[in-house]
Amino acid sequence: MVLTWHNDIARTGQNLNETALTTANVNSVTFGKIGTLTVQGNVDAEPLYVSNLTIGAAAHNVVFVVTEQDMVYAFDASSLSQLWAVSVLGSGETPSDQVNGCGQVAPVIGVTSTPVIDMNAGAHGTIFLVAMSKDGSGNYHQRLHALDLTTGAEQTGSPATIQATFPGTGANSSNGQVVFDPKQYKERASLLALNGVIYTSWASHCDDAPFTGWVIGYSETTMQQARVLNITPNGSDGAIWMSGAGLNADSSGNIYFLDANGTFDDTLDANGLPVSSDYGNAFIKVSTNGNSLAVADYFTMSNTDSESDDDVDLGSGGAVLLPDLKDAQGTTWHLAVGAGKDHNIYVVNRDMMGKFNAQNDNSLYQQINDALPGGIWAAPAYFNNAIYYGDGGGTLKAFPIANALLAATPSSQSAVTFGYPGTDPSVSANGTASPVTNGIVWAIENGGIGVLHAYDATNLANELYNSNQAPAGRDQFPTDGNVKFVTPMIANGRVFVGTPNAVVAFGLLQ
Repeated sequence: MVLTWHNDIARTGQNLNETALTTANVNSVTFGKIGTLTVQGNVDAEPLYVSNLTIGAAAHNVVFVVTEQDMVYAFDASSLSQLWAVSVLGSGETPSDQVNGCGQVAPVIGVTSTPVIDMNAGAHGTIFLVAMSKDGSGNYHQRLHALDLTTGAEQTGSPATIQATFPGTGANSSNGQVVFDPKQYKERASLLALNGVIYTSWASHCDDAPFTGWVIGYSETTMQQARVLNITPNGSDGAIWMSGAGLNADSSGNIYFLDANGTFDDTLDANGLPVSSDYGNAFIKVSTNGNSLAVADYFTMSNTDSESDDDVDLGSGGAVLLPDLKDAQGTTWHLAVGAGKDHNIYVVNRDMMGKFNAQNDNSLYQQINDALPGGIWAAPAYFNNAIYYGDGGGTLKAFPIANALLAATPSSQSAVTFGYPGTDPSVSANGTASPVTNGIVWAIENGGIGVLHAYDATNLANELYNSNQAPAGRDQFPTDGNVKFVTPMIANGRVFVGTPNAVVAFGLLQ
């Protein structure tokens, strides 16, 4: 099962139940492109996967795909045949145009972020997704849809129109309330399902004002709005996009994310929190206690204002929550790792993140300067005490963890470099073995011809496979600059890669 972006709500990116693909058989002789799932619209979201799902009185392993044409598809993962397809457009509507000419998502905007699946919602399980559209009168719409996994039919209460207000005097406010304008936003970060609530978060179009930073939650059962938080309510900007990565969550129900450049209040209250509740350019922890959202803790660097002004903020990257780690003295730490455009890796203590100090960053758990010289427009993956990062224009790098500390330099890296926006790695391994075996790091290289790479997780200098190796272009697939931040999904011996108007499937050759 792959029910959410990067496999789990810690966003580790690891599938530890992959027994078919091994470091021995992933090579250009025995592994390659096996087919294409043809769809209408660009595929920016990571495909999702449900095994042994009954559709039409037969059990199927199912791949779910969403597109920028506001289409949702279910395909049989073995035969690659289409099981169902539905449009989530309203009557008389089209996918959104490029708002104000912004080309970040092009040529149209429909379903951009990775959905989330809850197998316990509805009679057969439910896929939740956000779709943007435009009607004949020029009005823009953002809606949360809940679709039955077996038919694609809308569930009771679906769709829910995204609308919100929050107390504040910031951008697009009126009478002491900041107002969510659906035209000004796109849902780029992947959805999070947590304790019966679907959480959405919101990015701008090319930093076109006015906008602020929103997290909005909806009840899975009623599809009614349950919780709202604005993290720049008395300022501006502070979008949440993370190059498509998902909001993280821990076992206590806290949500974590990296916020983009925006207003940060340098004046702090007695608890070290910004006096006007503006958290632009920060690594943020949000509590969900008491059926409400509130910033519980955060970290931002001492030079946060200059970083935000220069657009070298944290918000371009996603985070990963690490498993509990012990240091050399046996102390257990709860850590998270994140990075953005400023080339540094930030490791926060989730129990005491560090907040803001204008003089220095000494309260941060660990900082590795210039570890990612190309900047990050992606998220890391975690596997077997290592963090994998692919910076823009740089190599894919493995940073090992020992005694609850991240190494300052990579233990291995790929020979190839990944042009902008870098790469979002995913990991497959056989976690049923002891020790865990056959760790493979998968990464997509963008370009006119996309490239799927597979590396030995223990040594990234050992490339097992890439899709340019086979003769006569057998495994090649097209891509373009409009499909970015592509995350490979690995399940049950198959690797699925989003492209313009298709998902390409790779697997063992017969």
